[in-house]
Amino acid sequence: MIPAVWLGIAVQDPGTPYWHFVAIAMLCGFGGGNFASSMSNISFFFPRAKQGYALGMNAGLGNLGVSVTQFVIPLVISMAVFGAIAGGPQTTADGKTLYLQNAGFIWLPFLLVCTIAAWFGMNDLMAARSSFAEQAVIFRRKHNWLMCWLYIGTFGSFIGYSAGFPMLIKTQFPEINALSYAFLGPLVGAISRPLGGWVSDKVGGALLTFWVFVLMIGAVFGVLYFLPSGASGGNFQGFMALFMLLFVLTGIGNASTFRMIPIIFRNAHEQAAAGRDDASRAAAIRQAGIESAAVIGFSSAIGAYGGFFVPKSYGTSIALTGGPEAALYGFVGFYVTCVVTTWWWYFRRGAEAPC
Repeated sequence: MIPAVWLGIAVQDPGTPYWHFVAIAMLCGFGGGNFASSMSNISFFFPRAKQGYALGMNAGLGNLGVSVTQFVIPLVISMAVFGAIAGGPQTTADGKTLYLQNAGFIWLPFLLVCTIAAWFGMNDLMAARSSFAEQAVIFRRKHNWLMCWLYIGTFGSFIGYSAGFPMLIKTQFPEINALSYAFLGPLVGAISRPLGGWVSDKVGGALLTFWVFVLMIGAVFGVLYFLPSGASGGNFQGFMALFMLLFVLTGIGNASTFRMIPIIFRNAHEQAAAGRDDASRAAAIRQAGIESAAVIGFSSAIGAYGGFFVPKSYGTSIALTGGPEAALYGFVGFYVTCVVTTWWWYFRRGAEAPC
């Protein structure tokens, strides 16, 4: 609620210093922290066979916030939702009246309800409690960093494409109203995440993740084909269809990568404790739960950097070459590394950590 209120106040004054908005953006990370902790803890509530669907459903509903934001904010800034209580309107250079403060204030009623529900309805899960030292061991685990890399490829792509999609439409198809389509990509990506969790429970996370990255490479080449600079000469319908496919694939991949993490760490600790007494095996399973939860939380935070890198890559590519093609080819190169990583460590016959 703090950054929501601050944003509503800051945008009403054109003289607000830039550092205010940097601070607001940093404080919005509280929401990301809530998301990361919920993903960590939910893995304790469900057996291994159902964790993919549970994680996918939890995250899919959370990811819907991106689409809701992109759909709601353009609407609420055009009307006096809160009347004079929230402050007066702003007038643009072309004479339009806007209520920019509503971009922050509109979330306050919902945040207040969630705060009350959390205070009175949530209980700490005692089995999930662990010290920082117990969690910090993940920074010495190779598979923590490998899964962070893969999650940048899935969730990083989702959040980055969500942020950069309107800009890409505006620069490549200026005759199209980007705001009319911006929310669709995050919407289909969020909806597909529970599906990805359910399928990965059935067939395995590594198999699904491998093919997601292969198909994402093909989808990016399809986007390149339908750009104005591509062989099609510019086809918005084709561009839109391929980008919707990309969003669906990122949603499925978000779930399948998270499905892999508990399996990787549980198998590793069970193998290490094989042949020991029951107490040692129980301790190993508990530590596996702590580490997998910590990796889920940490990787979800790392993956969020895609929200910076993808739009920045578009902007840099357009500034240097006049178009986004270089950035898209860069994404293809990155996805190739994700395909190789998934195949070598998790998917191939004889892989170190099949999952």
